[in-house]
Parts: sequence; structure tokens; C-alpha cells
Amino acid sequence: MARRFLTDRRHDTASVEIEIARLRDLDLRALRLRWQGVTGRAAPTHVPKHLLFSMLAYRLQTDALGELDATSVQLLKRAASASSTSEVTPLTARLDQRNQELLQGAILTREWNGEDHRVMVVANGFAWEGKTYGSLSKIAFAITGTKWNGPRFFGLRTAIGERAGL
Repeated sequence: MARRFLTDRRHDTASVEIEIARLRDLDLRALRLRWQGVTGRAAPTHVPKHLLFSMLAYRLQTDALGELDATSVQLLKRAASASSTSEVTPLTARLDQRNQELLQGAILTREWNGEDHRVMVVANGFAWEGKTYGSLSKIAFAITGTKWNGPRFFGLRTAIGERAGL
């Protein structure tokens, strides 16, 4: 059966949030009707309201923003099959924060000496205070007057000792 979409696949996060808010207002009967309209099948009768809401909200998000990548799915499966949180921690520690790509339009914030700083990711670098910089480290230097690892300054990386659990 062809997949039906809850949205018209716009990448508008605000509209997804609005639609999820609308789902919250539905009672169980209305959620079941919405489920049937989306999937073409009757909603499972044993599924409680909160879970049906979560399933529809997830579907709404994936229709608009895309599915999880294979690596994330594999990580979640391993975490779900772990017998304790001590087994999950090494799995999540393996994620390399340096390889996480910042999407254009993302806003990074940092408070420094009582002043809030907002940096926007743009096509050719990072925008701050009306200027475009090629790296976060240059912005961190402009803010503090000292050399910083830019991604660490903006909380995108942790210190090596923190990553190792020291």
C-alpha cells in the first residue's frame, strides 16, 4: 500500500509543531480516526491514547522532516536491547560530535560575561554581529579576546577528559 502523508512534506518546523499541537487536542476516538485516515487501516484497539498520539506525532515529523538515518536506527536498537544504562553510555559516547553537520539557518547561542551572543550558520560560514566569519573559533576570539576552540566554546564539543569520563 502506498504511504499517505500527514503533511505536504514541507520542511517547516513551525507547521509541524502546530499540527502536533492539534493532535494533542484530539480525544482517543478522533486520534483513531486520524490514524485510519493516514494509514488506511483501523488503529490498533489495544493502543492507549498517549501512545497513539506519539505514533502519529512521529509520523508527522518523519513525513515533514525525513526518517532517521540507518546509523541512528542501529544505535537506538542497540540501546533498546541493552540490559542497563551502563551498556548504553559507551554506545552514545561513540558518536563523534565533530562529524555532526550544522544546517544552514541554525542558531548557536552562548552567554559570555553576562552578554548573550547569537551566531547563525550561513552558506559561507557563520554570521555574528553583522559580519560573516569562516570559523567559530574566530567568533569565539572576537567575543573573548582569547583563543578558543570555536565548536567547544559554543558547546558543540566537550573536553577530552569529559568525553573519556575522567
